[in-house]
Amino acid sequence: MNWSDKISVPGEVMSRLVGEETVILDLVSGTYYGLDPVGARIWDLLVDGRTLGEVCACMLEEFEVSREEIERDVLALISNLREKKLIAVS
Repeated sequence: MNWSDKISVPGEVMSRLVGEETVILDLVSGTYYGLDPVGARIWDLLVDGRTLGEVCACMLEEFEVSREEIERDVLALISNLREKKLIAVS
């Protein structure tokens, strides 16, 4: 993956904000996934069409964490979502 990559969400994946969490539903498997507030913010930025690098920059402005921490967290979430086929990276 590159920091200039963007993600897309397949048509069979839906998401909704529930309180401070985001719930993602895979319509194919019928499986629900939940994202905590930080994961939900990353998800919102990604589905808004931002690159991975832009997501990290926004998160650095909003949260008091190091660049290494936020990059690690963003990549871990992307990897997890990709593994579950909830996103595609392009």
